[in-house]
Amino acid sequence: MLVKDPAKKERLPELDLFRAFAILGVIHVHATSYAAGVQAVDSPYYYWFNLVNIFFKFGTPCFIFLSSFVLFYNYLGRPAGKELMARFYKRRLLYILVPYTAASLCYYIVVHMYSGAESFFNPNVHVSSHLIWLAQDLATGTAYTHLYFVFINLQFYLMFPLFLLLFQKFPRLIAWALPAGFLIQWGFAVWNKYDLQLVNKASYAPTYMSYYLLGAFLAYYFDYIKGWLTRAYRQQTSRQKGLTAALWIGWLTAALVHVQLYHNGRAYGKWVNSLWYEALWNIHTFLSAFVLLQVSFWVYRKASLAVLSFLSRLGALSFAIYLLHPIFLLIYRRFRYTLNPASIPYLVWVWAGVPVSLFLAWGVAAFTFRWIPGAPFLLGSRPGDSRKSRLELLKQKEKSAAV
Repeated sequence: MLVKDPAKKERLPELDLFRAFAILGVIHVHATSYAAGVQAVDSPYYYWFNLVNIFFKFGTPCFIFLSSFVLFYNYLGRPAGKELMARFYKRRLLYILVPYTAASLCYYIVVHMYSGAESFFNPNVHVSSHLIWLAQDLATGTAYTHLYFVFINLQFYLMFPLFLLLFQKFPRLIAWALPAGFLIQWGFAVWNKYDLQLVNKASYAPTYMSYYLLGAFLAYYFDYIKGWLTRAYRQQTSRQKGLTAALWIGWLTAALVHVQLYHNGRAYGKWVNSLWYEALWNIHTFLSAFVLLQVSFWVYRKASLAVLSFLSRLGALSFAIYLLHPIFLLIYRRFRYTLNPASIPYLVWVWAGVPVSLFLAWGVAAFTFRWIPGAPFLLGSRPGDSRKSRLELLKQKEKSAAV
């Protein structure tokens, strides 16, 4: 059994809400990274900083899952011919690789303006050195801390036709996608720990293979899980209620143990074997993909039009916001001055980095798409018209209410 012709597939507007929740997760992690890392270890509010920083780590893995899900959902039923693959790669080249290159260049310049011995203002550093360093950053996704996500997606785009052909030719293999994903991911994790010892392991696709193949698995079996996603808890069957309860309990347990393990290490120096952190991160964020899917479908059905419009627009602009928000966090952090990490103002200042970086990035992205020629080459695919999106949401809400 292969999925139906994607031209007849139902559009899933709930996925924009999923993107919105994922980008909020990413920004919470980045906004608290300094406080949770080194700045506020002795603060009485440190548990809160660490909790937010670790709890919201689902953002990037969920984005990777969603990228895979959307690709397989739309392409599994299409013959993977040369013309289709040519269009696929042309679009990714223009709207992913080009923005990634532009963002890497901009962040490289910003970092090296204030990097001491490697600064642009150091007369002893030759231009050729900067060209080599930039090329290395581009090849590893390390020009700035968040760009590894785009670099990982580029790796998955290279693999996608191989997985697509494999699953189309041997559909029964999709049932083994999840064990295969975990096997690849954990084989790489153990290999890296005891042999490779790559410092930037997070920049390589095998680190996220369970999420990627989860996307393929759920895209193939989506018709079977859609009823579970769309029904309120009270309307679910006994089996579905048990699955929902097990999911949420397992997710919260894994997340809170993950938080506590990092708190013990960061606050008290009680670190354990690194594979425990790897395991808890994997369980926590893997289950987060299911939780965010369920929440997205529930919120889409129950929320007001204003809330849906906000979240849908945030989701539509999420890639551009992802690229832009760190620069605003960097600027924002320069205004800490003498705030004491043990004080309430510092606590407020740290969390305020979330809305500040989010809405500044959102505003710049919206302005760029509206007024700057060639904006998709800087920030990715152009989102749909917000007024049309709002009208579509209204129609969908009316349709859902009539059912």
